[in-house]
Amino acid sequence: MDRYGKIGFIGAGNMGEAIIGALIRSEVFSPADICITDVSRQRADMMQKEYQVTVMADNASLFSACQMIMLAVKPQQMTDVLTEISTRAGYAVSERKLLISIAAGFRMEKIENILYAPLNEASRKNLPVIRVMPNTPALVLSGISGMCGNRHAGQEDMSAARAVLAAMGDVIAFEEESLLDAVTGVSGSGPAYVFYLIEAMTLGGIRAGLSEDRAVHLTLATVEGAARLMRLKGESAESLRKKVTSPGGTTEAAVKVLDDKHVRQHIADAVLAAVRRSEELSR
Repeated sequence: MDRYGKIGFIGAGNMGEAIIGALIRSEVFSPADICITDVSRQRADMMQKEYQVTVMADNASLFSACQMIMLAVKPQQMTDVLTEISTRAGYAVSERKLLISIAAGFRMEKIENILYAPLNEASRKNLPVIRVMPNTPALVLSGISGMCGNRHAGQEDMSAARAVLAAMGDVIAFEEESLLDAVTGVSGSGPAYVFYLIEAMTLGGIRAGLSEDRAVHLTLATVEGAARLMRLKGESAESLRKKVTSPGGTTEAAVKVLDDKHVRQHIADAVLAAVRRSEELSR
């Protein structure tokens, strides 16, 4: 990471804060080497007070001052942010910078169309772009991110991005950007599916006579434990499910209802619906 003296965050919302906090705790970057901008001055001041980071006057100034730039704004804000940077007088990329975007559905081609347009080919090579799809468990350092780099992103750039993202969870690199739509459907939207399951299991417990707090406690511990068991055992979900499902037992009765209602297929269809929506939003 020695090449990247300073990292700048354009956008310091929940996800930006999660990454900043993780980078400081893991000592990947020190607070003195982190710069931020945010549309909310109140938010920026809070971040400065809480994390001792530097608040920059504007996005173009941050871009000039930092060697690694994290685009952590909403997709609908991206065009304005990138245009502000690329139209500033003196805009140039004479020394290598790494641009990482976590804006959902905003393809690298769109970033290139704005930031690369005023640059010659040598300068474009100095500005590799990596697109990332994180998920909300990153807020508690338990996330997983999919990432993909453009043609100018070399191994060192990908390793640097991985070091940043690994501070808040697991990371998987993909060769094709189109696969980030699948990542969105599985892990980006995935926490919502798990919360949906937790809601349903809790409701069942309450209907069976449990208090809400005990139903939630039992459900959360079960979900966490099942995930940990699968990770540590290294067995497939199908194999572990069959081990729990004794013939004529309580689990078999429950799974039969799920199978009769085609729940497995409906969940798979839901994932594909999220993938298709991600593809639509990326156009």
